[in-house]
Amino acid sequence: MKPEIEAAIDSINVTMNAGGMNTINIVLAFVMYGVALGIKPHMFVDVFKKPKSVILGACCQLVLLPLLTFLLALLMDSVGWISWTMALGMILVASCPGGNISNFMSSLAKANIELSVCLTAISTALAVLMTPFNFWLYGNLFLKFASVHGEVPYLTIPLWDVFKTIFILLGIPLTLGILTSHYLPKLAEKMKKPFQWVSIVFFLVMVVLSFMGNIDAFLKCIKYIFVIVLIHNLLALSTGFGVGSAFKVPRRDRRTLTIETGIQNSGLGLVLLLGTSIFAGLPPHGGMLVITAWWGVWHIISGLTVAAIFNGTKKPLEKEKEA
Repeated sequence: MKPEIEAAIDSINVTMNAGGMNTINIVLAFVMYGVALGIKPHMFVDVFKKPKSVILGACCQLVLLPLLTFLLALLMDSVGWISWTMALGMILVASCPGGNISNFMSSLAKANIELSVCLTAISTALAVLMTPFNFWLYGNLFLKFASVHGEVPYLTIPLWDVFKTIFILLGIPLTLGILTSHYLPKLAEKMKKPFQWVSIVFFLVMVVLSFMGNIDAFLKCIKYIFVIVLIHNLLALSTGFGVGSAFKVPRRDRRTLTIETGIQNSGLGLVLLLGTSIFAGLPPHGGMLVITAWWGVWHIISGLTVAAIFNGTKKPLEKEKEA
C-alpha cells in the first residue's frame, strides 16, 4: 500500500461526545433486545438434542474466524496490501460476536433459524470473555510478527471497561429480550420484525453520522477498504460453509453456519473503538475505524446475496433436511 494512501486512511478521525456515545449505546442495546425477542428457551433444548451443528458453529465464530483472520492479515501485510491499523480492524471484527442481523438473514435464506438464534445467543454471551481475549491475543501476535513500520503503541485491553460495555449493551438486553419472549410471547412476536429492520437502518445511520466529517478522506480510500473487507468477508463465509460441508451437517444447518460466521457485530466493534481506549493514551486509528465500519455495511449486502444464492438452489427443502 502506498504511504500516502495509508496516511490518508489513518488520518480519518471520529470523535463522539458523551451525548452521541450514549445515543449509540442506547440504540445498540435496543437492537440487541430486538434480536433476543426471537429467542425462546425451548430452542436451546431442541438444538442441543443434536449438538453437532451448534458446537461447529461456535468453533467457527469463536476460534477459527479470529485465527484465520490473523493469518490472512499476516499474508496481506507480507505483500503490502494493508497497514497495521487496518489489520487490527480486521482482527477486532473477527473477535466480535455474531451480528444482530444474522437471524434475519437466516430466515431469508430458509436456514435453520433456531440454530442461528442459539449461535447468536451463545457468541453474544461469551463475548464478554472471548472478544477481548481474541483481540488481545491475535492483535499482539500480529504486531509481533508483521512488518510494522514506525512507532506502534502497545496494544492494551481495558478489561473492566470492555466487560462493562459488552455486558450492558449485549448481556442485559439479551436477558430482557428472552424474558419478554417467554412471559409476553404475543408482544414479542409483534415487535420482532420491526426491531430487525431497525438494526439495519441503525447501523447505516451510525456509519454515516460517524464519518460525516471525514467523508472526502473516506471516499478516497473506499476502493482499498472495499477489496480488503470483501476478501475478509469471503473468508468468513467460506469458513462456515466449509466446516459445515466437511462435517456433513444438514444443508439448512450449513446455511446457518455460513451466515452466522459471515455476519459479525461490527456495531459493537465501533462502540469499543469509540468508547474505550485500546491504545494507551491514543485515540483509535482511522484504519481500524474504516475497516470496522465498512464491514457493517458490506455484510448486509453479502448476507442478502448469500440468502438469494441459497434460495436459488433447485433442491427441495424436504431433501435438505435429510442431507
